[in-house]
Amino acid sequence: MSDRRRVVITGMGLISPLGNTVDVFWERLIAGQSGIAPIASFDASLYGTRFGGEAREYDPSKFFDKREEKRLDRFAQLAVCAAKDAFESSGYRIGDDRIDPTRFGVITGSGIGGLKELEEQHLRLINKGPSKVSAFTIPKLMTNAASGNISIMLGARGPSTAVATACASATNAMGDAIYAIRRGDVDIMLTGGAEAALTPLGMSAFSAMKALSERNDEPARASRPFDRDRDGFVMGEGAGMFVFEELEHAKRRGAQIHAEVLGFGTSADAYHITQPEERGLGAAQALRSALVDSRVRPEQVDYVNAHGTSTPLGDVAETLAIKSVFGAHAYKLRISSTKSAIGHLLGASGGVELIATVCSIRNSVIHPTINLENPGEGCDLNYTPLAAQDAKVEIAVSNSFGFGGHNACVVVAKYKS
Repeated sequence: MSDRRRVVITGMGLISPLGNTVDVFWERLIAGQSGIAPIASFDASLYGTRFGGEAREYDPSKFFDKREEKRLDRFAQLAVCAAKDAFESSGYRIGDDRIDPTRFGVITGSGIGGLKELEEQHLRLINKGPSKVSAFTIPKLMTNAASGNISIMLGARGPSTAVATACASATNAMGDAIYAIRRGDVDIMLTGGAEAALTPLGMSAFSAMKALSERNDEPARASRPFDRDRDGFVMGEGAGMFVFEELEHAKRRGAQIHAEVLGFGTSADAYHITQPEERGLGAAQALRSALVDSRVRPEQVDYVNAHGTSTPLGDVAETLAIKSVFGAHAYKLRISSTKSAIGHLLGASGGVELIATVCSIRNSVIHPTINLENPGEGCDLNYTPLAAQDAKVEIAVSNSFGFGGHNACVVVAKYKS
């Protein structure tokens, strides 16, 4: 018997560049499809990068009436839709009398929040004057808009917070959710991340940093983590949400358990605001902490879902971190980067990528790192290039690293009673 409360996953939902259900997303991911294409949501003809991972199949009219849609920024819309899908897939319904609302919380992550709303209202201020700025501006753009709206929708009256640690936001949020259940504060947490920064300002700002790939003639081949010819990351958007539940609570209602969440680790590089520490020291510290918290030895891990951004510095630093923690076992690990297919979903990436990780455990298949044709210097591990591989996965790690030097890793495993 465990000496602490165990946390399991009983629901998952997403909105992504590869589709808006977990099954469709997974089917396309293991088939090696790319969700990257020329930008359709605005005229990007003057931009250095003119493509991205838009959630093209997302249609707000299928989820919201016009009044509701106008009151939510796109990032919060994606969060609410993914959360509703995760909640319903867990077997719960809104108003379910099996839930004590005071023991049901929401913690979500977003790196930027409502950037689209900020841009639109700033234009209105400049062009029409201050009296024309919407009264919904702040409630739409604030980073906690996702958690706030989800808690209202689901009637969750437990802890409700938002985490902003750039591209580690979703994973940090999930770490906080794990702790809340372990401490006994709650029995159920809705958690994950959402981002919709593929906007004119978002694209121009990341372009100015020289962070984005400029492979405009081949968008689907632009995100190429660990490849010799990678030239930056590809911006994406979406949301990935979970229902985390205390094990005995889930068992009592006969819930389907997708995986167990074993533990979490986090650290800071304390090095540079946008560049990773080149030796991967901070990333390695988060990985070690996650394994210790999970009570797992490095050689027990079968698969690592890499942060794998397709940036020259980041991919090498992550490889060094994995080697540092796993030693000789690093060369036996299966590794892959979900970003090769969907781009970088920033604060949402950890949520969507943990869904891919759980699917690997459930299906005994590792999805490919597409576009990895010639491994780059220093990238000499098994990153599952080009094609999916069958592999039994008992224990897996999902990595997330963000601007500001934020590092967060979560460990999940096949559920065993």
